[in-house]
Amino acid sequence: MLNWMKRRAPITCLPREPDSELQPVVSGKYLLLYKYLHNRYADTVVLTFAQIESLIGFSLPDQARINQQWWTNAPTAGGTNYSDSWTLARRVATPNLLAQTVVFARAS
Repeated sequence: MLNWMKRRAPITCLPREPDSELQPVVSGKYLLLYKYLHNRYADTVVLTFAQIESLIGFSLPDQARINQQWWTNAPTAGGTNYSDSWTLARRVATPNLLAQTVVFARAS
């Protein structure tokens, strides 16, 4: 039996296939919103402004409460884009400023 084990070729490990889809990298103060939206299985997530503020740990800017354009994907001058938190989670934000809610729908 030992002769059989000695003749056996060494086992080679196959290299692991790289992940076909890389996870987006989000950093900054809106990271917790990204994580929340990314980990939701529902196609639609509705959050109030208060719930978003509770998630991120600070108040939303005044522009988020009065200007619908704040919720678009327009880049900011500072380089970091707050909308990355929902766009990289593959969501589209649709705010209702009167009701102070935001619908984050899964982007198709």
